[in-house]
Amino acid sequence: MDILAELRTQIDEIDDQIIDLLAKRMEVVKKVGEFKKQNNAIIYRPEREKHILDRLELRSQDTLLNRLAIDAVFMEIFAISRNFELPERVAYLGPEGSFTHQAAESRFGFMSDYIPLKNIRAVFESVVTERARFGVVPIENNQEGFVRETIDFLNEMNVKIVAEILLPVHHTFVSQCDKLSDIKFIYSKDIAFKQCRNFLADYFKDGSTEFVPIESTSRAAKLAAEEPASAAICSSVAAKIYRVPILFENIEDSSHNRTRFLIISKEFSSQASGNDKTTIIVKLPDAPGSLANFLQDFNIRGINLNKIESRPSREDEHFKNWFYIELNGHYQDPELQEVFKVHEDKIRILGSCVKLA
Repeated sequence: MDILAELRTQIDEIDDQIIDLLAKRMEVVKKVGEFKKQNNAIIYRPEREKHILDRLELRSQDTLLNRLAIDAVFMEIFAISRNFELPERVAYLGPEGSFTHQAAESRFGFMSDYIPLKNIRAVFESVVTERARFGVVPIENNQEGFVRETIDFLNEMNVKIVAEILLPVHHTFVSQCDKLSDIKFIYSKDIAFKQCRNFLADYFKDGSTEFVPIESTSRAAKLAAEEPASAAICSSVAAKIYRVPILFENIEDSSHNRTRFLIISKEFSSQASGNDKTTIIVKLPDAPGSLANFLQDFNIRGINLNKIESRPSREDEHFKNWFYIELNGHYQDPELQEVFKVHEDKIRILGSCVKLA
């Protein structure tokens, strides 16, 4: 026991050093915030954060800290730091406890001022009208494909893409019940039931439990917290918000289910990180070969196109389309600037950000 007490004393001493160093870091961060406020500079700089994480990963190669551990610790430090620099108001596709909420908190931390909104249009409008400086919306799920509503509003509203978030979609099973046999109702969203078929078949195969689809996994968690003999499939952040015990984690059938989210803002300021992605909207003339010729200009310069999605123009009655395109590189790269100059009347740049996938 003397050895254990000594080890705990060492941990306490190290924790004291960590707190002292964090306090010093926040003093410097506060000065950075004052400078940025005077110059109206954007606070969220994901390329700077990536540079820090890459540097720390190299520094920690011979330690017990891997990249996941470094990211987990420092993403929260970054979030707290941004709030010392300048507290940000962040709108997101609600309700509170949704996966979009979880994505927002993963980048802006627990201390930001969050606004849950009922639909994607409302998030875009809150950014356009500057009721919120940032918005967080889903753009793509690797199982279900693009969120077309998000793509359409990127075309229709004057916003920029500041960064993206890649979030593994993990479902938790929560309930106030101590025994599974006491559960009579399970609440969740339709898609969550579909994504957790194997778990439900294994644990509730006798048919005595009713699966009740509702509008959101967040509301499911709330009902499970309030109603006896009930449970929910929801996100871990929803379980935390409504203080309902988690009985099982990661109950989804596929461990590869991931959703990509965008952080949008009216302002755009990005420095090249060396691993960037640029998103553009393209409107081409309705003429033979126009798309082929446009794409060829990227091909001859060795620029890789990651995604291309054709969308109908909702302002045109003649069935014309426009294109949402994601491509490798930073918008200031010379090769991209060459293409943009040739097609400047056809292209709108939505932004460049660190490439995550």
